[in-house]
Amino acid sequence: MAKNGEKLFIKGNEAISRGAIAAGLKCYFGYPITPQNDIPEYMSAALPAAGGEFVQAESEVAAANMLIGAAACGVRCMTSSSSPGVSLKQEAISYLAGSQLPAVIVNMNRGGPGLGDIGPSQGDYFQSTKGGGHGDYRTLVLAPGTCQEAYDLVIEAFDLAFKYRNPVMILGDAIIGQMKEPVIAWTPENQDESEGKDWRIAGAEGRDHRIIKSLFLSEGSLAAHNKALQAKYDDMANFTKQEYFETEDAELIVVAYGSIGRIVKSTVRKLRAEGHKVGLFRPITLYPFPSGQLNELARQGKKFLTIEHNLGQMVEDVRLSIRTITDSDFFGFMPGNLPTPDDFEEPILKSLGGK
Repeated sequence: MAKNGEKLFIKGNEAISRGAIAAGLKCYFGYPITPQNDIPEYMSAALPAAGGEFVQAESEVAAANMLIGAAACGVRCMTSSSSPGVSLKQEAISYLAGSQLPAVIVNMNRGGPGLGDIGPSQGDYFQSTKGGGHGDYRTLVLAPGTCQEAYDLVIEAFDLAFKYRNPVMILGDAIIGQMKEPVIAWTPENQDESEGKDWRIAGAEGRDHRIIKSLFLSEGSLAAHNKALQAKYDDMANFTKQEYFETEDAELIVVAYGSIGRIVKSTVRKLRAEGHKVGLFRPITLYPFPSGQLNELARQGKKFLTIEHNLGQMVEDVRLSIRTITDSDFFGFMPGNLPTPDDFEEPILKSLGGK
């Protein structure tokens, strides 16, 4: 493990792996799929060396169900995959949410639908933020835009998972996972060794037995369970993270997340140098979505353009956030192509000059 303050030059996938181990990860269950293969590869050597357990499961389904067992024991556990693999994990993620179990799931989004390609995409936004599997549930979703954020956010994800007893997803893509950047390593202080002690399955000697389940068959019990879950999701809404970049005097706010957000930032810098009043709002929590912060910008009379690497998904949340005041234009860069800052100049200038 790297020392506190040590500077590393690593891929985003390795940053996630190192951050998870620094956060106290004890069990990792995975299955190979591009472009996240660096994560299980790194974990296979580094996690046992750090005192944890690495398991390459026989399938994505098996890996996700192993996660349920480890989480029920109160162990800090994680799985990772890319798009089609995460689709296979959705039933288990629903069970985790229904059983109120903490776990971290990493999705390095690739192109789709179907097998698509191994290049970057943001086509899994709906799947990640709207539940993804069956039933009414939510997962907290964090979207890094740099390798440093990938390291930092996975540490935060474990704390949030135990705080809310809920699965937390890190949503990246092939750009975030495969690029290399400097990362400052750090280890959180005072990790809470008592977390989960009042509910985890760890032997019932000397106490009443505990039941962890997502099946509620008696009259009214499922309704009461869902009511309690909804109260938790309402509480989650108080936790949002976002980045403001050149928004104070901006006439147009571009809303973009993850890898697209960092590329758009370069476009904004160039257009700013040319005298155009444009800024960037980058959501870091995709659920809960920072609706109030966007609404406040709308009240200042800003115009909006949402840019995504898909056919249009986050734009629905943007429009819901500002619906009583204004609307948002949309530009979708098609998955299967790699964007550059130049690709976003024309749509930004068009929105800047439009109504």
